[in-house]
Amino acid sequence: MRRYLLSRFGQAIFVVWAAFSVSFLILYVLPGDPVAIMLDARGEGVLADPAQVAQMRSQFGLDKPVVVQYLTALGRAVQGDFGISIENGQDVVETVQKALPETLKLASLALLISLALGLGIALAATYTRRRWLSDLLLCLPPLGVSIPSFWIGLALLQFFSFGWAIFPATGNAGFAALVLPALTLAIPTSAAIAQVLAKSLQSALRQGYIDTAYAKGASRRRVHLLHALRNAAIPTLTLVGMSAGHLLGGSVVTETVFSRTGIGRLTEIAVQAQDIPMVQGLVVLSTLIYVLVNLLVDLLYPLFDPRIVSAQRAYA
Repeated sequence: MRRYLLSRFGQAIFVVWAAFSVSFLILYVLPGDPVAIMLDARGEGVLADPAQVAQMRSQFGLDKPVVVQYLTALGRAVQGDFGISIENGQDVVETVQKALPETLKLASLALLISLALGLGIALAATYTRRRWLSDLLLCLPPLGVSIPSFWIGLALLQFFSFGWAIFPATGNAGFAALVLPALTLAIPTSAAIAQVLAKSLQSALRQGYIDTAYAKGASRRRVHLLHALRNAAIPTLTLVGMSAGHLLGGSVVTETVFSRTGIGRLTEIAVQAQDIPMVQGLVVLSTLIYVLVNLLVDLLYPLFDPRIVSAQRAYA
């Protein structure tokens, strides 16, 4: 178990470093000067004073070689210091801390809805004895995955905000303003969870241990929920871990559609302005959350399948 944990922690640290490095290189090779973009924030094409540009490039360390910029940024990031935003002049960590709670609330509610919908559809489709109902339920996941998130958001706005005025269309005010953005993120995610879990359940229900459980007198509900679901859960756990990153990434579009303030809107503004310190902070934050969720999922694997730990011991 110790080797298993050390291996997962090592992979997590490598992923965070790789995300930081790749994002730095991508931002560096983008055309344009972030200082010039900031000075021409209105996009009027006004030529900035060269002396002012040089002074600001020196202030943010952009006049140094790229290797020096990278090592300096990496050294600060290790200490939790991502510098000052080029776009607004505020501390990156403080700015992210202000925006993070709204995005976490949105992603958490979306994940809860995804799990409830995905689990419900998969269990109902594999438990019912009515063939037409099972086929109908199994048609829903491919449909949900194929619809773009922004289209779902616009459709929900049209019906529940502009049409029936049940939920507010924009803003961060209260739980009601959170429902439609969370549904927008949750529908494609729940469809993927339902598709993977339904396939895993169908496969698990054909295994020999299911016949053994019936032979020992277990009820159909117990076999379905206890024996089959437990063995079918591992692929779904993997997908749930990946979905955490998808939900954070998807918040960029969703927060834009619903005019919400959060990490998504902050990312959009930072990328447009080539705000390297801010983008670096956001990338590391998103990667950390993604890695921690997947690390938690990895730690849950042995609870569902003890053979994973046994395999690690045999490999050691």
